[in-house]
Amino acid sequence: MRTADHPARRRLSAALDTLSATFSGMTAHPDERNCECHWGSSEELSLLKTPDMELEPDLLRRTWQAIDWLDHSAVLRRILPQFATALVAGRVEPLFGMEEAGYSFARARWQQWPDEHADPVREFLHAWWVQSLTDPEASVPAHQVFAMCAEASGTVGPWLADWEKETGHLSDRRLAEAAAEWEYELLGDCLPWYVDWYERDEEETRIELVAWLLGPATVRLRESGAPAELQHRIRLLGLTGEDRYTDPHWPGHRY
Repeated sequence: MRTADHPARRRLSAALDTLSATFSGMTAHPDERNCECHWGSSEELSLLKTPDMELEPDLLRRTWQAIDWLDHSAVLRRILPQFATALVAGRVEPLFGMEEAGYSFARARWQQWPDEHADPVREFLHAWWVQSLTDPEASVPAHQVFAMCAEASGTVGPWLADWEKETGHLSDRRLAEAAAEWEYELLGDCLPWYVDWYERDEEETRIELVAWLLGPATVRLRESGAPAELQHRIRLLGLTGEDRYTDPHWPGHRY
């Protein structure tokens, strides 16, 4: 298959095109404001009230990271086509993790938007997630895209469901990579990314992720060729207390 014909890449390209068409002409609220000392100048703010004008990368970053917009939903709509393109290309570099970009989506409450706006966002997130699992040239590691989508939507369920459907070798390899990234925090009974949105139930999310790793993911980890040591660390998630820490395969993590 020629790379240009990759189905996940075609789907993602179409999703980005739909975002651009849907949110073209959007602007921030006319009365929107922000602190010149901490966010930016009045000239920069005026750009958010001007439709379809490309923002400099640093201004884009400050805009999606800001938590104190009067109407965050309108601001996200304004920047969404450029923001989504930058995310996919790996040009968004949060301070701590890609989940920070998910907070920006969550603050905008995009799932409560009218269907003609919410549906393109949902399709973009799913298309990007599947592309990260199945495209060898994906720019952002799948475990980072997963955390972003989980925080953007407030749930891991839809993204785990997509993962179950994508059963190819590369998707299984992405699973092994994610498990290697996550096992330390999970063995300490913590979610392996930072939750910064007060409406999220971090413990419920962790339990659901662990249940999936101990269930549908177990066979796939073995078939992916994941190291036996990693498979044992995931197995240990099914143990608690002394049973976990005294198991012969306990890795000696300190928390």
